Amino acid sequence: MRVLILCTGNSCRSQMAEGILRSLHPSWEIESAGTRPEKEVNPYAIQVMKEIDIDISSHHPKSTTLFTREAFDIVVTVCDNARENCPVFTGEVKQRLHIGFEDPAAARGTEAEVIAKYRRIRDEIKTAFLKLSHNL
Repeated sequence: MRVLILCTGNSCRSQMAEGILRSLHPSWEIESAGTRPEKEVNPYAIQVMKEIDIDISSHHPKSTTLFTREAFDIVVTVCDNARENCPVFTGEVKQRLHIGFEDPAAARGTEAEVIAKYRRIRDEIKTAFLKLSHNL
């Protein structure tokens, strides 16, 4: 099974989703990419993933252009901007899905409030991708 998870910056939601899906299905080929990739994976995303024993610290944001000529069983967009830009993805795709999540990088407040938002989004992603993987 080949899965591509798309987001705008490929620094937060798509990276967390990739890590979670890899932990659920180690034999699957899972990638994530962004329509406008950031320079690095968000440190808060790395931190909250470590809390559930998933290490994404070696991940790095990648552009969707790296994958446009490749075939995937499923392409999942996790933010609305990527969903709108997804039609430019020209690789062979058997199934496209959109599972949107709020952007934790937009969180404001104290450090505790920001981390709480990342944890909530992480948990929402975990629940959604666990459900998705059971339906495949």
